[in-house]
Amino acid sequence: MRIAFLVANEGVEQVELTEPWQAVRDAGGETVLLAPQAGEIQAFHHLTAADTFPVDLTVDRASVTEFDGLVLPGGVANPDALRLDGEAVAFVKAFRDLGKPIAAICHAPWTLIEADVVRARTLTSWPSLRTDIRNAGGTWVDEEVKVCTDGPNPLVTSRKPDDLPAFNAAALQEFSAQAGAAA
Repeated sequence: MRIAFLVANEGVEQVELTEPWQAVRDAGGETVLLAPQAGEIQAFHHLTAADTFPVDLTVDRASVTEFDGLVLPGGVANPDALRLDGEAVAFVKAFRDLGKPIAAICHAPWTLIEADVVRARTLTSWPSLRTDIRNAGGTWVDEEVKVCTDGPNPLVTSRKPDDLPAFNAAALQEFSAQAGAAA
């Protein structure tokens, strides 16, 4: 199981990166940190700078076919920056087009909206994205984790860091199914 973690170079909510990352590793999977620019990313604890992490691969050099799943961590600034990056948006859309699972938490559905992958889908997010999701043609629910399989790919979403245990379990289930199907 090889999972891409796509983040902007600055603004990702650290716990929404590190906990799913560790869950994938604990399940025996390989994790790859993608960002628009090489070097490192700056994570945050809400609005306070936290740790930095090395970028494994820039999104323009990544191929969706090399991965079994995609994690989009949140943070307010992170998905806002990603949705302005055409290559990041195209990468997300390609996961949908190839039927591969995407897991997005908190504010990360902003990137999904920009990639036009929420239309006719049911998902959850940080509550402030409710109207954005509805305006993009999706259905918003207030649930700890929502797995939507009514579409071309599995879509796993959660609202906030408190939902990470449920988010990680649901994402791992979808990623494992994809990795098994690809084997």
